[in-house]
Amino acid sequence: MLQVCWALVLVINLAAVVVYGFDKWKSRGQGRRVAERTLLWLVFATGWIGAWVAMSMFRHKTVKQPFRRWAMLWTVLNPFWLLLWQTL
Repeated sequence: MLQVCWALVLVINLAAVVVYGFDKWKSRGQGRRVAERTLLWLVFATGWIGAWVAMSMFRHKTVKQPFRRWAMLWTVLNPFWLLLWQTL
């Protein structure tokens, strides 16, 4: 069961990188962008590592202070820490 949880964490982090990259790509052109709510849910759904890597890699959502504050809050309150605590 623990291996399944870690695999899910990996998949969500990869999805976060892809979605943040997609949103950055859409920000340069036309079309519908990914909602900030969705991006923040990816942070909360144990995808915070991928989200922070993508924000740094794509330089996306790094200036918007309200978004960064929410992302930091969701990183701290993340259920990932419970999973990590269970494995120790």
